[in-house]
Amino acid sequence: MSAAPFARAETIAVGSELLALGRTDTNSGVIAGRLARLGIDVIARSIVGDHVGHLEIAVRTALQRADVVVMTGGLGPTDDDLTRQAVAAALGREMHEDAVQLERIAERFQRRGLPMPDINRRQAMLIAGAVRLDNPNGTAPGQWIDVGGQAVALLPGPPREMEPMLDRLVEGRLGARGGEDRTYSRGLKVAGRSESSVEATLQPLYAEWRASEPPLDATILAALGRIELHVFVRSRDRVRAEDRLTRAVAAAAEALGAAVYTTTDESLEDVAGRLLREAGWRVAVAESCTGGMLTARMTDVAGSSAWVDGGVVAYSNALKTQLADVPAVLIAEHGAVSQPVALALAAGVRARCGTQVGIGITGIAGPDGGTDAKPVGTVFIALHTPALVACRSAHFVGDRAVVRQQSVSAALDMLRLALTGHDPVGLAR
Repeated sequence: MSAAPFARAETIAVGSELLALGRTDTNSGVIAGRLARLGIDVIARSIVGDHVGHLEIAVRTALQRADVVVMTGGLGPTDDDLTRQAVAAALGREMHEDAVQLERIAERFQRRGLPMPDINRRQAMLIAGAVRLDNPNGTAPGQWIDVGGQAVALLPGPPREMEPMLDRLVEGRLGARGGEDRTYSRGLKVAGRSESSVEATLQPLYAEWRASEPPLDATILAALGRIELHVFVRSRDRVRAEDRLTRAVAAAAEALGAAVYTTTDESLEDVAGRLLREAGWRVAVAESCTGGMLTARMTDVAGSSAWVDGGVVAYSNALKTQLADVPAVLIAEHGAVSQPVALALAAGVRARCGTQVGIGITGIAGPDGGTDAKPVGTVFIALHTPALVACRSAHFVGDRAVVRQQSVSAALDMLRLALTGHDPVGLAR
């Protein structure tokens, strides 16, 4: 007789650095997404510091309300890696050294030409009754522990180690214990519009979705440079669920129009690159306040050498003239942060590099340098192509990092809109 399916899960992220040093727990969100597809709802998530007693209490509490507890972190070799000890104490079980795992750890060090430090023996300690979860990307193995009809999973903290291990559990032990009702999701991404604007546009659809069969839930997430819509449905019928999601996302995309840049998981730079490749065009960039961030975003895309030519970081006024052919008189007359200078940057770098597209960015990222006429956050972004010349002025609110990131996203969206035949300036709001 097979074990009863898991319905509820809880995640525990282990590490004092997640509390005291402001590090972000990204693992719990990934775990929740994977489990939702199995019909397992994450009902609680917590972050606990490196303290055996606190971790023991967290595990015992989680087992009072969840079918499966997934823990990440605290499996390293140092004194503050206490997850194994805490879980053993919470379950009232002993630990023993696993000879197979100890040999694997030693071999990993040998391949690197290093002796294995004695402290790494801790990573070979298994809780009684645990199943070892192999870790090809690190020295910390995971553990799966059945606790009656429940289970506790211990996974390493680094995402590159945690995620492959989680995926194997989803395909295996977790997948076998998933519920009949599964959660399916689909979404889209929007640029150039505010969260409230997107919400207002989609409001008429929400009532229709909730009243449909199966009913749909939706949530809007705001991130730097984009708004994301996620639509969810819970169903036993995958085909029917996918069809409902496809129709819902299509309706949302129609309502939002050209502001939607993808209905998959593409980034703005992915979309811009694909459109440039389809057009057979290349791009060059002249950046001032963004300091090379736009070029970095574009070249983060694999294969971007097919459409990115390069560019310059022309931070000083002198280099704007020397490297992007911005007339010095233009800077003197209008100021370095101005529409004429942004347009000149775009035209100059395009001519210098011989590309079909030139982009120029100049602005005041702060925290200093603003004036009444041009406060911190003032940015001008220009686009120069064979088909158009355009410049957008913007005032981004936030600290220096936010202003710079928003500027880069706005530039990529202007490029996307131009390449799809839309006004790259008029849609921004």
